[in-house]
Amino acid sequence: MSVEMLFFEYRKSEQKYFQKYDCGCFNVHFLEYALNEKTLNDLPDEVIEHITVLSVFVESDLSENVLKRFKNLRLVNTRSTGYDHIDIDYCRAHNIAVTNVENYGSHAVAQYTFALILALVRNLIPAKLSLCNKFKKDTSFLGRNLNNLTLGVIGTGAIGGSVCNIAHSFEMCTLAYDLKPKKEMVNRCGVKYVSLDEIFEQADVISLHAPYTKENKNMLSKKEFDKMRKKPIIINTSRGELIDLLDLKEALINGQISGAGLDVMTCEQLTFKCEGPCNVEDFYSLDCVEELKIVKEIIEMDNVIITPHIAYETQEAIDFILEQSMNNIREYFKGAIIDRVV
Repeated sequence: MSVEMLFFEYRKSEQKYFQKYDCGCFNVHFLEYALNEKTLNDLPDEVIEHITVLSVFVESDLSENVLKRFKNLRLVNTRSTGYDHIDIDYCRAHNIAVTNVENYGSHAVAQYTFALILALVRNLIPAKLSLCNKFKKDTSFLGRNLNNLTLGVIGTGAIGGSVCNIAHSFEMCTLAYDLKPKKEMVNRCGVKYVSLDEIFEQADVISLHAPYTKENKNMLSKKEFDKMRKKPIIINTSRGELIDLLDLKEALINGQISGAGLDVMTCEQLTFKCEGPCNVEDFYSLDCVEELKIVKEIIEMDNVIITPHIAYETQEAIDFILEQSMNNIREYFKGAIIDRVV
């Protein structure tokens, strides 16, 4: 008997993998949209009642109201490291296992982080636009040498550690903050672990690589921007919730920071996916609507780059995510525990 599985947020970049993958005893239904209370209504009851496995990505919202509709659900697999889009307490109380994928972006996201840094430090976007008559011809494209800049890395896990490695290759002075400093980062990359305030005061570039937790929400806000003496460039390829976007806009306007490279937002489904005229107030919170308005303002600034959460998106990273996800699912039904959150 086959195991019924729904695979949400299926993208073209994942099709190549599944064209070669043998699903075996899993009967997988691929759906391009995210799973939430609204899209759940599009699924027939006769499908829902037989589902044993759900595989989702970060745009899905697996609240209690969603999860309780799947009476035979045994496993939720999220193809991401973070799992705050899943009601973990409900899963734990109802004996539903949850697995995630670790370290898939250690190279891809770190490399993309430096793509943003280089583009901003060397003014690549305004230089390109000047040739398209989008800027005045006398615009200065004067940049800096990276080896003369100080990089502040907040969070030195797999991705943050890879960023430190690349910074070392560029001969940058690297300051780092982490609750658990890593001796190998000091020995291999010359990283100096300091306090957050020291990073805010000394760094020319600040890159965020911390997870989203209640404690980390808006870890960069007005108070922190006021401490930034060197008017740094801010890079966020981690989670949108780590920055107060309104305060970031004010810091850009006031010249407290020199630029920003953002690949993540708090309300990505609205910011990156809403196309054409839509009554956003009818479907999203006021906070999300306000975020969208701020994004539309700052994206016009020549020292801001905003991209739609693609830092991890290389073929190698996607293949790793899918391989690890399907392995986690297979091993669960063999009685093994791999990358298990609950």
